[in-house]
Amino acid sequence: MSSGLTGRQRAVLALVCAVAVSTIYGIQPVIEAAGEDLGLGEGALGWLVAAGQIGYLAGLVLLVPLGDLFDRRRLITVHLLLTAVGAGVAAAAPSGGIAIAGLALAGLFAVVVQITVAYVAAVSPTGERGRNIGAVTSGVVIGILGVRVVAGTLGELTDWRMVYLVIAGLCAMLALAARFTLEADIRRPRARYGQLLSSLGRLVVGDRLFLSRGLVAFFLFASFGTLWSGLALPLGDAPWHFGTTEIGLFGLAGLTGALGAARAGRWADRGLAPSVTGWSLALLTASWLLIAQAGSSLWLLIVGVIVLDFAVQAVHVSSQHLLTTARPDQSSSVIGAYMAFYSLGSALGAITTTWAYSTTAWSAASLLGAAYAALGLLVATSTRRFTALPRAQQPSASVSATSR
Repeated sequence: MSSGLTGRQRAVLALVCAVAVSTIYGIQPVIEAAGEDLGLGEGALGWLVAAGQIGYLAGLVLLVPLGDLFDRRRLITVHLLLTAVGAGVAAAAPSGGIAIAGLALAGLFAVVVQITVAYVAAVSPTGERGRNIGAVTSGVVIGILGVRVVAGTLGELTDWRMVYLVIAGLCAMLALAARFTLEADIRRPRARYGQLLSSLGRLVVGDRLFLSRGLVAFFLFASFGTLWSGLALPLGDAPWHFGTTEIGLFGLAGLTGALGAARAGRWADRGLAPSVTGWSLALLTASWLLIAQAGSSLWLLIVGVIVLDFAVQAVHVSSQHLLTTARPDQSSSVIGAYMAFYSLGSALGAITTTWAYSTTAWSAASLLGAAYAALGLLVATSTRRFTALPRAQQPSASVSATSR
C-alpha cells in the first residue's frame, strides 16, 4: 500500500517540525548570555522564554484552524518564512523589548508544526497514518531536545544571536524545500473560520475522546516539562557543577528514547493506541524513580531520561493518531486544540519544578513529575472506553476494506 508520502517528503516534514519548534526552546540554554547582552535583569529573563510560549499558544487557537480552510502546503511555506522573520528580529534585536517581540512572532508561526502534522494525517491512508505521524513528529522531539545541545555549543563558541540567525536561515531554506517537494493539499472547506473557532469550544465540552486525550496530554507534558525545565538545576549544582554544553548533552539521552518510540505509530495503525497509552504512562511514572537519583548517579539518570522520553513520545503519537482518525475533516483544528493542552501542561511543569526544587531540592521535583504522570495514567484508565473508535474508523476495518 502506498504511504501517501515519499521518504524525501517525510524527511522534509520532520525537519520542518524540528526547526520550527526550536525557535521556542533555543533561548533556554543561552538565556543568561542573552539577558546580559540585552540589558535585562534577572527578573525579566523569564519573558525571553515566555514570549515564544505565549505566541505559540495564540497561534494554536488562531492560526492552526486555517489548515482546515486553505492549502496546507502553502500555509507551511508562508508560516516558515514568517517564523524566519521572527527569529531574524530576535537575532538582530538592539534591546530586550524587540527581542521579546521577535521571539513572540517566531512562536506564533511555529505552529506550522501542527499544520504539518495535519497535512501528514490528510495525505496518509488510514493504515499508514500512525507510521507517518510518528516519523514526522519525531522531528518535534529532535527540535526540543536537540536545540539544547546545538544552542549551548553555539552560545559558547560564538554568541546567543548566532542561534537565531541559524534558525532563521534554516526556516527560509525549508520553506523553499516544502514548496517544491510537497504535493498541494487542496480541498473544499465545509465551514468558515468563525465556525471553526467556535467548534473548538464544543470539542472541549462535548467530545469525550478529545477531552480525555487533552487531559492526558496536559499531565503528560507537565511531567515532561518538570524534567526538561528543571534538570539543569541539579546538574549545575553539587556534586556535578556542569556547564551549559555538558547539561545540553543530556538532550541526546532524551533523543534516544523519543526516537525509539517512533514505532508507536505502527502500533496505533494496528488499533493498539489505547493499550500503548496505558503501559507508556505507567512506564513514565516509574521513570521518575531513576530520575530522582540525579544527585548521586548519572547513569541511573540517563536511563530514566531515555525511558521518560520514550513514554512521552509513544503517548503523544497515539493520541494524535486517534484524534485525526476520529475527525479527518477537522484534523488541523483538533490538533491545534489538543496542543493547547500540551502548552498549558508544559508551562505548569516549568513553573512548579523550580518551586519544588527551591523547597526540597530535586527529590521534590521528581515526586511532582511522577505525580503528574500518575494523574495522566488515572485519566487514561478511567476514560479508556471513550477512546474506542467507531468500527468503520478502526485501522483494521480500513485495511480490510482496501484489500477487497
